[in-house]
Amino acid sequence: MTILAAARPIAGGFSRRGACPALSAPMKTGDGLLVRLNPVAGGLSPDALIGLCKASEKHGNGIVEVTARGSLQIRGLTAHSAAEFAAAVNKLGIPVRTGVPVQTGVLAGLDPEEIADPTAIAESIRNGIARAGLENRLGPKVSVVVDSGGLTALDEVAADVRLAAVDSGWLVGIAGEKRSARPLGLAQNDQAAGDVTLTLLSAIAEMGREARGRDVDVERLPDRLQALRPSLPPSGLPATRVEMAGRPEGGVKEQRTSLIGLTNLRTNLKALGIALPFGHTTADRLKTFAEKARSLRINDIRPAPRRTLVAICGTEATARELRKTAEALGFITSADDPTQSISACPGAPDCASGHMAARILAADMAKEHGDFFDGSLHLHVSGCAKGCAHPAASTLTMVGSERGIGLVANGTARDEATAFADRDAAGRAFANVTRVVSAERLQGETAAHAIQRIGLSRLAEAFGKSRT
Repeated sequence: MTILAAARPIAGGFSRRGACPALSAPMKTGDGLLVRLNPVAGGLSPDALIGLCKASEKHGNGIVEVTARGSLQIRGLTAHSAAEFAAAVNKLGIPVRTGVPVQTGVLAGLDPEEIADPTAIAESIRNGIARAGLENRLGPKVSVVVDSGGLTALDEVAADVRLAAVDSGWLVGIAGEKRSARPLGLAQNDQAAGDVTLTLLSAIAEMGREARGRDVDVERLPDRLQALRPSLPPSGLPATRVEMAGRPEGGVKEQRTSLIGLTNLRTNLKALGIALPFGHTTADRLKTFAEKARSLRINDIRPAPRRTLVAICGTEATARELRKTAEALGFITSADDPTQSISACPGAPDCASGHMAARILAADMAKEHGDFFDGSLHLHVSGCAKGCAHPAASTLTMVGSERGIGLVANGTARDEATAFADRDAAGRAFANVTRVVSAERLQGETAAHAIQRIGLSRLAEAFGKSRT
């Protein structure tokens, strides 16, 4: 079901951490209240985006973000200004999606490589959720992914229920990303896939608002699940794209499909994908980007996963012209930009919870150690242990605390650090780690495998050397 944004937040309706900070229930953060928007139509016109940027400047702190899942975030609101911001969104006529997220690829219906168009089945699931009254019975983090494959595959997006298109129907899985979700079987048509999805969501709802897909005992579900084919022929499984990097035991890394750059679409359209550095920009810069798009008669700008914006362009010439503007504004226009391997929160002084200037530090690392970020690893720079920018595990995490800057390997910002550096020595500490990896890295070996082979103790020793 889709509705317009509520005119004002519910009184006292601040969302707890872990909930979805919608317009009606903004979330408390270290820099004020935060709201998250998911446009119903998938994208925004330049005029709507310009209006949203102006509202962010007027009612918030002028910071606009795109999340890892492709939502827009507005930061720095207050209890009073959040209501005014919601009214401004309504006045702009921006319909935002509420309730259980049912996510499709950002280029659904336009992707020339997608196996099936997911638009109709996704809308059917949304309508089914509304008819069954599941919205208020499911927890705020329960979600569904309808992955059509192709350029906009959602392999890395976790969900409680996953539908993945294959030649013979929809592969149904539960609880996780593509690699971690438990496969349940094959639904041979849209109707069967939709019915199974609603059955699984109902089973989650019956266990209460704290329940997730991982809690479902599928062996005890209704008979409708038994209609799923129990297995999938090998030829029907979606392929995992990999490339070799020299060493069979340590040189394999996943080749992720990126929308950054120019992409050919159906009906002779072009997509220009750009990313915001660490998913973050000022409203003024984003407004300038939208104004240029409007001057080029580009009418559709879509937030996308991996902190990306995708502009649907009529010609390659207009796409290239808009890319020049994006480059001048400091946006990412190349898929191999090292900042794509780093997540970073605002940090100090923008966030009261931060113990270090996380984004400034992360930008310096990307600039000074670009060769280290070869696409095989992920670095999380977190101002505090909450880990807002990247709750999942990372190859390396640098986290601010009262003790200094901690280093965590293969974990999250909440995990115990194995070494500490002084706050003013964080850059030197990370440089020490990269020097060890560079010296020990074998020809053709990925940085991630070198880190694994070298071992945590040596990296921790190098990191902690900068401590006085």
